[in-house]
Order: sequence, then C-alpha cells, then structure tokens
Amino acid sequence: MVKSMTAFARQDKKQSYGTISWELRSVNHRYLEIFMRLAEDFRSKEIDIRSLIAKHLSRGKLECTLDFKPTAAENSKHSLNQELTAQIVSLSAEVKGKSPDSQTLSVSEILRWPGVLQTPTVDLAEIENDLFSVLEHALTELVETRIREGEKLAIAIEERRLAMLDIVTELRKHMPETLQWLRERLAKRFEEISIQVDESRLEQEMVLVAQKTDVEEELKRLETHLEEVGRILQNKDQKPVGRRLDFLMQELNREANTLCSKSMNTETTAFGVELKVLIEQMREQIQNIE
Repeated sequence: MVKSMTAFARQDKKQSYGTISWELRSVNHRYLEIFMRLAEDFRSKEIDIRSLIAKHLSRGKLECTLDFKPTAAENSKHSLNQELTAQIVSLSAEVKGKSPDSQTLSVSEILRWPGVLQTPTVDLAEIENDLFSVLEHALTELVETRIREGEKLAIAIEERRLAMLDIVTELRKHMPETLQWLRERLAKRFEEISIQVDESRLEQEMVLVAQKTDVEEELKRLETHLEEVGRILQNKDQKPVGRRLDFLMQELNREANTLCSKSMNTETTAFGVELKVLIEQMREQIQNIE
C-alpha cells in the first residue's frame, strides 16, 4: 500500500487528574527516526513509547510531543525544597561576605532555581493506560492521514507511468521509419563520397547499424519495470513500498539513458528525454512514500 511519510495528528484526553495531549508530526526520511519531547515524569516510558510507534510506522522522521497538564487542584500543591533552598541562601551569603558589592539573590530568583520549587509528581500507575491509549489513537490518525496522502501520490505516479507506456508504444511504432531513414542516410553518404556500392553491401551495413541502434531490448525492459510499478501501486497490503519503487526508478533511468545513447535522430532523443523527465517526476513523488 502506498502511504505518504508526511502527516500530522493530535489527540487529547481529559480526566480528573489532568489532560494528556499527544502531537505527532512526520516527514520523509530514509529510516524511522523518532524525536521525543517528554516531561521528566514520563522518561521511564520512552522505550515502551518507541516500541508502540514502531508497530505503526516503518519509515519517516517523527516528532513526538507529549503534553500533560495536571488539574488545577493538583497544580496548586507546590512545595519548597527546604534543603536546596538553605544551601542556595547560605552560598549567597558566603559570596556576599567575600564580595560586598555583589547583589543578594531575590526571592523570585531563588524560586526560579532548578529544583527549588517542587511540583507534585505524576502517579504513572494511574494514567499509564490513558497515556498509551491516547498515543495509539494519535498513531491511528497519523497512519490514516498517511494513507490518504499516499492515495494522491499513487494517482500522480500512475499518470506518469501511463504516459511513459504511451511513449514506449510510440517509440516502437517509429522504429521502422527510423530504420528506413538510416538506410536512406547511409545510401546518400555513399553517394556523396562517390562510392559505388551494391545492394548486398548496403544491406550488410544496415544490419550493423541496426544492431547498434536496436532499442527493442530497452523498450521491453522499460515495459517490464513499468508493469511492476503498476502492480505495486495496486497492492493493498500494509508493507512499505517506497524503497522498492525507488529501486525501480533507478532501473527505469538506466534504460532511458541507454535509449538516448543509441538514438540516431532527434525524434528518438526527444522521446528519451521525455522519459527521463517523467522518471524524475515519479522519483520526486516516491521520496515521500513510506
């Protein structure tokens, strides 16, 4: 199934103890890379959180933010770290004694000191189920968004795939005309340099030229790769397909390059260039696919 790696999701849940909010943002990346913003109280759950995310996502750069707001009653139960406060006051007085011109720490400065003002600890046992339940819902929303975006990407890729198949068909139809043009050009060249050549010699030269300019093998491989791209786009299983499609783009580009190198006239070259443009457009879309 084609799924985009670009998506956003947010889920909230309000309970008596407070409000849990998960915010997820993902963009394209070669592997699954997770950046978390968690309050200190939830650090112990980071491994479990990563494990749950990995069950839903296989690729992409994910920014995962957990916001927890305790209820007003809980939030008001601040306490002072008596030991740390006493140490700060003592050290401040000691510095003041050695440097009389220095300013004494104000009450607000002491309260802002890390660890002085203690907030109530979170009872993880009470909110753990909700913590992971809300994350599960956020991940489900994220995946659904990825699928919707993936459907749009698949349509864009399919349009270009069909355009490439049309070009391959046109190229095959023009091959007899191209060979005839080569024959006339070769005969004219012999005539210009005043060389008398019999029909059998001309045919021998044409065989050699035709062998060097034959692109049927490249056209066949182009068709095969494009058929595989179409099969992948239609596949509905949950396996990631981005890397497979990216590999096929490399193979298509190789065949298009060979086609251009064998070109003997501007028309065939134009077809080859158009193929390369379409391949690059497909590749840009595929960079966003999981």
